[in-house]
This record gives sequence, structure tokens and C-alpha cells, in this order.
Amino acid sequence: MQSVALIDYGSGNLRSAEKALVRAAAGTANIVVTNDPDTVAKADRIVLPGVGAFAACMAALSERTGVIEAMNVAVMQRGAPFLGICVGMQLLASRGLEFGETPGLGWIDADVRKIETNDPALKVPHMGWNTLDAVSDLPMLAGPKAGEPVYFTHSFAMFPQDSADVAAYVDHGGRFPAAVLRNNFAGVQFHPEKSQAAGLKILASFLEWRP
Repeated sequence: MQSVALIDYGSGNLRSAEKALVRAAAGTANIVVTNDPDTVAKADRIVLPGVGAFAACMAALSERTGVIEAMNVAVMQRGAPFLGICVGMQLLASRGLEFGETPGLGWIDADVRKIETNDPALKVPHMGWNTLDAVSDLPMLAGPKAGEPVYFTHSFAMFPQDSADVAAYVDHGGRFPAAVLRNNFAGVQFHPEKSQAAGLKILASFLEWRP
């Protein structure tokens, strides 16, 4: 049975992500909540959750000794499939521009900055259900690409320098990236664990993804 390391660094959506992954796996994967570097480095798949401010999440992840290094070993060297959720996706960027400038993991050349809306009726944060414009054939996006809505709650988004890194967009008074993809790692700005049936299908697809 494959192992899935769900990284525990104090993120607020950790337990809901764990429950959703267990349901999506339906007994086909062992979901391990961990901040043990050896466990992360050897995992078949890795999920990085996240809610809150970029700087606080990056600081909390950095405080888990050896975890970032283990992620690099697993994802960059071994090619283990990786999924970042919400701020877990944003941390893949070069830097976050919330409350100053904070370096990210640097896996994708991108800035994380506040979203802006050109429609006064639409407020920030972007909160609630929305549909995606998927530009990638990533299997995880099959449902949203067919029009299934997913759940968002955020004020900041990742803006990659290379549009080829964007797997899907969303429109909320302006178009911005909702999912990213590069090689064996992907990220979604929305919350699969809060997106009901569509979210479970996304997580189940990630567990079967062979990049």
C-alpha cells in the first residue's frame, strides 16, 4: 500500500485534509500525518496543506527541522507526486508579498500577491464556490474542467512568471491562477477538503496520478 505524507506544521486545515484524504483513498493508501523528515523523504506521495498568512506558514514549516530538505529529496530527487493546498500551494512560489516580502520554497518562479477585483460587487477575500477554467489535462482537474465548482477562501494568489506553470484559472472580478503544475508537483488554490464530491474526486485522482 502506498504511503502519503500529510505534512503537519500546525496548519489549520490539517485534520479536515486528513479526513478527506482518508475518504478519497478508500483503503488504497496509508495517510500519515507527520513532520518526521525520514517519513517525508521516503513517502510515495506528499500533501502540504495550509491556511493563513504566507509568512506565518513559511516560518512554521521552516521550524520543523529537516522537513523542507526531506520534501526536496522526495519531490525533486525521487520524483514523488506532490500536492499543495491553498497556502500549501502558495509556498511553492519564490516569494510571498503579504506583510512584507518572505522567501518561499522557490519550486516555481512566482510571486504571491493580493488579488484585486474590478467589480465592486465582488469582495476580497474570494470566498465560496466558483468554477475553473482548466488549461491543463491534469487528471485531477477533470471534474472542475467539466464545470464542477470548488470552494475557495483566500485573499492572495500565486502569479507564476511562466504561464506554462498555470494549470487552471478562476475569475473573481478578474482572472488569476487557481492551480499550478510543474513536472511531478501540483498545487490548488481552492480547498478540495471543503469541495464535497468534487474535492474527493480531485484527491482520489491525485492518489492515482502518475506524472
